[in-house]
Amino acid sequence: MKNEKENGTKIVEIVILTAIGVGASTVVGAIIGFIIGGLSKKAGDVILSFGAGVMLSAAMLGLILPSLEFGGWRALIVTPLGVVLGGVLIELLDTLAPRLEGALIGEPTDDPGEQNRRQKILLFVMAIAIHNIPEGIASGVAFGTGNIGDALLVATSIALQNIPEGMVLISPMLSVGITRGRALLYASLTGVVEVLGAFLGYFTVSISSALLPFFLSLAGGCMVYVIADEMIPETHRDGSGRGASFALIFGFLLMVVFDVLV
Repeated sequence: MKNEKENGTKIVEIVILTAIGVGASTVVGAIIGFIIGGLSKKAGDVILSFGAGVMLSAAMLGLILPSLEFGGWRALIVTPLGVVLGGVLIELLDTLAPRLEGALIGEPTDDPGEQNRRQKILLFVMAIAIHNIPEGIASGVAFGTGNIGDALLVATSIALQNIPEGMVLISPMLSVGITRGRALLYASLTGVVEVLGAFLGYFTVSISSALLPFFLSLAGGCMVYVIADEMIPETHRDGSGRGASFALIFGFLLMVVFDVLV
């Protein structure tokens, strides 16, 4: 009994540290973005595509496959259902972005074109923040399996993806006149929601282990949908297709190797 309590405490401590690390990785990326200045579109596409490959591998190895393993005979129903509902959840969250727009736009500018650009960029930042909620939940849910290796795989993949994400957030905001302090604040907030999501995911599955297979597949579906619907199309729009595709493969294989080593 004492050992179980100690193990539970250790896992909670690991979850807390991991959640903070995952959220902080976005801030690290934003700071790097300040230091190196604006990235070219092609370089940004390649970096984001690498992150997509990392997340795709983690979604499969750390979330969807464990969902099949823990689901028993119900897995053939629960896992596909969770993956599909994960995609539906992202679509529903996307509808929130326009409704929250006014809170982030700030003071209007005299130039309507500039104001429109600012709105689009801040909506992009908001969309990333919204999508970081299920990513955070995914990192928390993964710890519910008790397999620290799989959980760290998911968390590491999200953290690696967050660094380039933080980098590419900064340049567009600065380009439309958003102050450096506010740009860093917005980028940091996208990481904060991920920390909250991680705690929510972990403590939800801790309450009922019966929910674990569903939440694993739901989190995996969220990640796969974001990759397929937004990350891959975005990285192939402006002639970066070949480099971005190889970057995705490299990111995918990197996490496969990491999974084997862990």
